[in-house]
Amino acid sequence: MIFRKSMASVLVASALAVLSAGAQAQTVRIADQGDALSMDPHSLNETLQLSVDGNIYEGLTGRNKDLSLAPALATSWKQTSPTVWRFELRKGVQFHDGTPFTADDVLFSFQRAAADGSDMKSYTNDIKEVRKVGGSAIEIETKAPFPILPDVVSMVFIMSKKWCETNQATKPVDRRKGIENAASFRANGTGPYRLRERQPNVRTTMVRNGNYWGKIEGNVQDVIFTPIGNDATRVAALLSGEVDVMEPVPVQDIARVNASSNARVITGPELRTIFLGMDQKRDELLYSNVKGKNPFKDKRVRQAFYQAIDIEGIKTTVMRGASRPTALMIGPGINGWTAEQDKRLPYDVEAAKKLMAEAGYPNGFEVAMNCPNDRYVNDSKICQAVAANLSRINVKIDLQAETKGSYFPKILSRNTSFYMLGWTPSTYDAHNALNALMVCPDDKTGAGQFNLGSYCNPKLDELTHKIQSETDKTKRNAMIKEAFAIHAADIGHLPLHQQSLAWGESKKVTLVQRADNMMDFKWITIK
Repeated sequence: MIFRKSMASVLVASALAVLSAGAQAQTVRIADQGDALSMDPHSLNETLQLSVDGNIYEGLTGRNKDLSLAPALATSWKQTSPTVWRFELRKGVQFHDGTPFTADDVLFSFQRAAADGSDMKSYTNDIKEVRKVGGSAIEIETKAPFPILPDVVSMVFIMSKKWCETNQATKPVDRRKGIENAASFRANGTGPYRLRERQPNVRTTMVRNGNYWGKIEGNVQDVIFTPIGNDATRVAALLSGEVDVMEPVPVQDIARVNASSNARVITGPELRTIFLGMDQKRDELLYSNVKGKNPFKDKRVRQAFYQAIDIEGIKTTVMRGASRPTALMIGPGINGWTAEQDKRLPYDVEAAKKLMAEAGYPNGFEVAMNCPNDRYVNDSKICQAVAANLSRINVKIDLQAETKGSYFPKILSRNTSFYMLGWTPSTYDAHNALNALMVCPDDKTGAGQFNLGSYCNPKLDELTHKIQSETDKTKRNAMIKEAFAIHAADIGHLPLHQQSLAWGESKKVTLVQRADNMMDFKWITIK
């Protein structure tokens, strides 16, 4: 353990030394509490990874600064029938190795994103076929009408078919099985920045793409991205000028950073919802002292856990006010959210104890809880607070907090009994959360791919399918409301809060903070 800590210190010190030595005009040095786990854009559906990779790769559609939908590798799109969308492809685009971008790359990338091992299946599970139309257009046919398809495909990044075939990377990297390939460490996209060097958990460097088809508004030529897991070290690096941008700023350090002479904090609401999930499928939990049955199959136990969590206390003591407690799996800013439904069950320890007794667990039980310690704001501290709360109803939590590099492969393979997860609907629509987090898991189609506890209600599934194809907004939102009501009545998950964004930046820097926590290097300017 001492050796590991020493090595970690050496790596951070070395990375900071490189940052200082390599810093020149128009070089931006960015630090984050964690690293992108792969350069493969189909290997992990996680915001930091998609944010980093999204500067190298692009989808058919993209996002403007206000998160409205923007043309990217497609210049326009339209529905040609209720189940067919036609996308006109941008001409004259090249991948970073000089290979022309074609319709074949689009067809290949959608097949790859839907393949075994891909973490992006929930974006492709309702697509029936992707086909070429002439030389400069493609059509996407869906299994049913899908009015938000252009929003959905913004996160399906396009890879070079030729490059993947040449480098034996035709299949996506499977983080669950520890399978790697060339796309893990190398990249060849069409985006505004090219990958120069990749040292996992040490640093990733990028250089401006001189042949980029679009406008790069900022002046950054080189990007040095460094993971710095220790909060104090990350803040010190910002205040000393060793890094220009960092996130997240720990909530307890926001005032100190803002009081400094050379740095400031940009804060804003984030669209991500942090929640807890429970294994509701297995007849016996993998990691519990309860044998022969699964207590989480009993709604009374799930509700007891819910009502034993002091979410306002977590907001005050752990999040320092930088969170918004929620009763829903989506927050304000996501279509389908309503204030009417966003009312939590009361925090009530005595009511929770009564529910536990009624369920047959008056003395509680033991269960392991999986949490990351470098992914969300104060993630492990939140889990510690939850564990302390649950001890009041005699539940003993074996807290297993670990780096996301080992955490995500574990929980994504459903090797968990009780876990934390955060989710930002990339379409800014409730259907995304319903389809990915709440419908019954279907490994063949990718539906419910991130419903890691296998919560299941066929009525909610039916509504989700109808929501996907409904074009009447009033009817659609009514069905979303009904689906959320079913989920809330079932206590399908334990929603906690929406966290706030806190990015630290040098006063020499201007950038755009997106509410989905994606950072576009093309909009960064440094003096």
